[in-house]
Parts: sequence; C-alpha cells; structure tokens
Amino acid sequence: MNKYFFVLLLLIGFKSFAQETKVSSENLTVNKTAEFPGGDAAFSKEFLRMIHGYIDMSKYAVNGQFTFLFDISAEGKVENLNVLPKVKNSELFIEDMDFAIKKVKKKWKPAMQDGNSVSSKKVIKINFTSDHFDHGD
Repeated sequence: MNKYFFVLLLLIGFKSFAQETKVSSENLTVNKTAEFPGGDAAFSKEFLRMIHGYIDMSKYAVNGQFTFLFDISAEGKVENLNVLPKVKNSELFIEDMDFAIKKVKKKWKPAMQDGNSVSSKKVIKINFTSDHFDHGD
C-alpha cells in the first residue's frame, strides 16, 4: 500500500512541476511600415516620371545609383529629403529632387504603430543615366 501511495504522490508532484500553457491577454502591438500604393517600384517609376517631366537633368552629371532618404509623415506626406552620394551642385540637385518628389500625386500609407499613424523613415535607391558628363571644366 505504501508503494501505491508513494507512486501517487510522485505522479502528483510531477504534474505540479509540468509546464503549463498560460493564456495571457497581452496587448498585441501591430507595427506596419509605410507603403506606397503599388509598392516601392511603383513609387520609383512615378518619381522618375516627375523628374523627367519637371527637372532639367542636363544641369547635373548624374550617373549610377542614388539613395534617397526621406521621412513619411503620419499624414502620408514626403518630408526631409536627402540624396546620396553628393554631386556637383548638390544643394540645387536636392531642391530639384524635392520639387519632383512632391509632384508625385499619390500619398503614402503612413507607418502604423499600436493602431496609430506615425512618421517613419524610408530609403529608396534609383539608378540614373544621363547623356551629360562632368569633364571637370
């Protein structure tokens, strides 16, 4: 009888130390990055269309990949544009790119955090080719 009692206590003891699945009611945080309707490729295409439509690119010797860093506001607007690498007349180039980026008609869907719109940073890389080369005049 003592054996059975000991085995029963042993089983109850193991059961109490076994892992239990706890169901907690934690608040799930849903974070979502900013999106352009159609994705980054659609934004790049529209942005390039605005550049070619509004900017005289012959003023700049731009060939290769450029990185555009900007903020997407909580309202879905583009702000604080910066362009890398720097080129000759960088300030004018950035001003012109800022003008062209603001001509893009569609708004971004802002980033979401805990169900609220928040501002976020975005990085887009675009390849440029032009017929104009800077020969170091």
